[in-house]
Amino acid sequence: MTVNTCTAADVARKVIEKKELFILDVRNEDAFEDWKIEGQKFEYLNIPYFELLDGVEEILPKIPTDKDVLIVCAKEGSSIMIAEMLSVEGLDVCYLAGGMKSWSMYLEPIKVGELPNGGELYQFIRLGKGCLSYMVISEGEAALIDAVRFTEVFTNFAHEKGVEIKHVFDTHLHADHISGGRAIATATGAKYYLPKADATEVVFEYTELSDGLTVQLGSSKIDVGVLYSPGHTIGSTSLIIDGQYLFTGDILFIDSIGRPDLAGLAEDWVGDLRETLYRRYRELAEDLIVHPSHFMKIDELNVDGTVAKRLGDLFVENHGLNIEDEDEFRTLVTENLPPQPNAYQEIRRVNMGEITPDNEAQTEMEIGPNRCAVR
Repeated sequence: MTVNTCTAADVARKVIEKKELFILDVRNEDAFEDWKIEGQKFEYLNIPYFELLDGVEEILPKIPTDKDVLIVCAKEGSSIMIAEMLSVEGLDVCYLAGGMKSWSMYLEPIKVGELPNGGELYQFIRLGKGCLSYMVISEGEAALIDAVRFTEVFTNFAHEKGVEIKHVFDTHLHADHISGGRAIATATGAKYYLPKADATEVVFEYTELSDGLTVQLGSSKIDVGVLYSPGHTIGSTSLIIDGQYLFTGDILFIDSIGRPDLAGLAEDWVGDLRETLYRRYRELAEDLIVHPSHFMKIDELNVDGTVAKRLGDLFVENHGLNIEDEDEFRTLVTENLPPQPNAYQEIRRVNMGEITPDNEAQTEMEIGPNRCAVR
């Protein structure tokens, strides 16, 4: 039988289209338990590759012959070896090109909305990291919101659409992933926006993202007015596009809320977080469609693979928006937290401009799941 190659893009389509897939993950058990490729119809078998060096005969009964089979490791090499061994035994399998490293980096663009006069809204889904970035297009101009570090993905997409990137927004100083906002702005000549309260230690120039700011993009308006929304960071700021779409950054997700501890100030910021979620957002129109900058689990994807939901629905369904007791809320967001993101302190320093690691180092910093949320 043959050994085939599957790309991260191939696997992403299976996730989004909710296709079946059997994954043999040959990483160590702790790595698999911490972070794996998630799909609603995926099945898994985790056997470290070193346990298979003497042969794969014992696991053959566990591998289906009526489903696509994907072999996964950290960087590719081990999965190729195991895939070849299974092929010798007569199985038709494929391995993930680039391993989990490539999965962490892949972005899938999906159209998520229409704007006046032919404008469009695209969501870039980073399935392996739970990151969500956005491109707003109107009359030949584009704006980016919370772009991740893969600059060429966005500049190439803008080129394909025949638009010029004019504005780049970071809703806050990220600690979970390295922002591509400043690099994209430098490459395109766009304005780069960052909340001033999050920028006290940055070493580069930026345009202040503050209440009352309205940015014209073609025939669309990006409004920041009265949407200062601290809690995840002290500067966290939300955006509204044309009175239709609410970009919540890492404050509000579909099934969870933002954690306040990544700058070491959870006790100080928990009150801000509750104020944002329970007062500021409650004053907004419930028909706004919420577009967060992360998702926590694969179940948050809609049937078309997008991550978005009506604000009024979240007021009913999101547990973090329905905790009446303030002490219970404080406990949730200060004591029952998941592990902090990998290398989050170094990531914050990169996003401040203090250090500039090479691409390989940046990849290693970001390896792992989304850990911005609490539920």
